[in-house]
Amino acid sequence: MKKTYLFTPGPTQIPPEVVLAEASPMIHHRTSEFSEIFANVSEDLKYIFQTKDGEVFTFASSGTGGMEACVVNSVSRGDKAIVISGGKFGERWAQICETYGVNVVKIDVENGKAVKPDDLDEAIKKEEDVKAVFTTLSETSTGVVHDIEAIAKVVKGHNLLLVVDGISGIGVQPFRMDDWGIDIAVTGSQKGFMLPPGLAFVCVAKSAWESIEKSDLPKYYWSFKKMQKALNNKTTAYTPAISLIMAAGKSIEMIKSEGIENVWSRHARLANATREGMKALGLELFAGDDSGNVLTAVKIPEGVTFDAGIKKLRDETGVTIAGGQDELKGKMFRVGHMGYVNEFDIILAASAVEKILHENGYKVELGKGISKIQEILVG
Repeated sequence: MKKTYLFTPGPTQIPPEVVLAEASPMIHHRTSEFSEIFANVSEDLKYIFQTKDGEVFTFASSGTGGMEACVVNSVSRGDKAIVISGGKFGERWAQICETYGVNVVKIDVENGKAVKPDDLDEAIKKEEDVKAVFTTLSETSTGVVHDIEAIAKVVKGHNLLLVVDGISGIGVQPFRMDDWGIDIAVTGSQKGFMLPPGLAFVCVAKSAWESIEKSDLPKYYWSFKKMQKALNNKTTAYTPAISLIMAAGKSIEMIKSEGIENVWSRHARLANATREGMKALGLELFAGDDSGNVLTAVKIPEGVTFDAGIKKLRDETGVTIAGGQDELKGKMFRVGHMGYVNEFDIILAASAVEKILHENGYKVELGKGISKIQEILVG
């Protein structure tokens, strides 16, 4: 018998209560019944972003769609934007901006490292007429978490717009939209929200609207103005993903019940235990001290064909962890520990890693990683 366990950086495991909510009978989206559900979800989303004054728009799309919405609503063709690029998803900001004719100035950060706020400050000072800074909370491709609070202080010191990709980080890492002065932030349903893929949530602060009003980039489906008008009427501009929104109501209810700060703490505890378990096996962390709560990225030992082991593990046991992407393929693997995850889940994930290593010629004392995790969690 094979059971499915997802320890990937998304999609993540889904609680049974959320699955059942998504399986509710279909209702029409232009009814008072749906309007009430949608209004409640939209209001509750503010809690996850930690905002009181911001508005949260829900798009039926991947997180990348939400990123594109952020770009086309916040800047104009020919505007200069600084993009912090330290992995696949930081690079995605640059690619989207360039697609729409935005003048991109990249701060290239070494894979596995977080940006230094002083480097951002210097980059802004060197450039003239910068309009916005695009950055990432959790770089899913490397496991790095950037210090958004510190980044925000720099950006606000220069009176620029700050746009944050929090797709894998929001709901997992500490994130305070209002307190830190973030203008626009985007996240996705398939990470810390414990939902299937298909929804992008974009939080827009009042401070962003001056830039939004000036933006001349083409937009139809992605228009924040259309979304705001619809939200004021407790609905969406276009046909929503009804079942996913109903499921979102249940997942956010679960998060609120636990308390967002408790959710952050749980993830930090599990992340720390996972990393210590990997180190106990003699493995080296890819992101070191810049690792976050979302996932643990680990360097593959020399001579170990780990990616083939990942596929074999998935096919034979139903347990899935992730390898590296693009230029990091074959160099590292990633263990996701976000969303619907508890301490026994990461023990199972560690045992999967031990199994792969053992079967692929890496001398490992079976149970050593698991033992270290147990020691940390019990202590």
